[in-house]
Amino acid sequence: MAGSKQTPKSGGLLAFEWAMMVYALFSLVFILLVFTKLQDPGQLILLRVQAVLMTLALWGVYHMIPCRLMILARFALQLALLSQWYPDTFELNRWMQNQDHLLATWEQQLFGFQPALTFVQNWSSPWISEPLTMGYESYYPLMVIVPLFYFFWRKEQFLRACFITLTSFFLFYVIFVFFPAGGPQYYYPAAGLDQIAQGIFPNIGTYFQGDYEGLPIPGWKDGLMYKTLLIGHAAGERPTAAFPSSHVGVTTVLLWLAWAAHNRKLFFSLLPFGVLMFFATFYIQAHYAIDAIAGVVAGTLMYFLLKSIYSLLKLK
Repeated sequence: MAGSKQTPKSGGLLAFEWAMMVYALFSLVFILLVFTKLQDPGQLILLRVQAVLMTLALWGVYHMIPCRLMILARFALQLALLSQWYPDTFELNRWMQNQDHLLATWEQQLFGFQPALTFVQNWSSPWISEPLTMGYESYYPLMVIVPLFYFFWRKEQFLRACFITLTSFFLFYVIFVFFPAGGPQYYYPAAGLDQIAQGIFPNIGTYFQGDYEGLPIPGWKDGLMYKTLLIGHAAGERPTAAFPSSHVGVTTVLLWLAWAAHNRKLFFSLLPFGVLMFFATFYIQAHYAIDAIAGVVAGTLMYFLLKSIYSLLKLK
């Protein structure tokens, strides 16, 4: 922005919208290259057409009503579309060789056991499961709270924060497409819990091209946070996106943004949720512990990379 309270003067798309367009084009090319291997390529193409059309439609509305609230609406649309882009990665890679056996093996070599298998068994109290589940669920409000803070109190940096946040999602999605891994909740039952308990991690190949029943989500079944998690899980969870954890990775990005906002109250009020989320990812068996560790590393690298790209290209 030219000033802290001004809207962009350019009539073009904003940087975070271009990020979506690039991902849509990249994934469309991928779809066309592997068209015959996909179960419903027409539906995948339709999603991309719809995303582009909705983005252009809201861009057109902005030209009729050029105000900051419309820019916020444009960002909100891209956030809403993430609920479609995430499960979409599974449809793109389910025909490929699953890599969970590698992750489970690395986990065993690093820790000597499977944290996703033993953590909840040893720490099943509602006083532990509910806070951890809350931490996992905090992912969704966090991706709204941090950009909104910038919108109201760091206006001149709002578009940069939006670009960094959304582009980090798409970078994770690219990784997920080319490294198919479903996480413990799907791999363990597919491989056999008896095998996992013995430290045997078979290669299940393209198992998820067919059925993909997951383990019941662990936790206090009467808890409010647990019931909330079940709703979100049923709506969009798939055996995809295990490594690295985008929950942890994007949260790391958001924490860096909170720190960069120079508001310590914001950062330190969000940090406990990030810590809870880190452990919750493998407590609820959505991820391996190494997924969470890799999420912190990847999120940090993405934040500084995207921040530099935004500054170098002088994006809007």
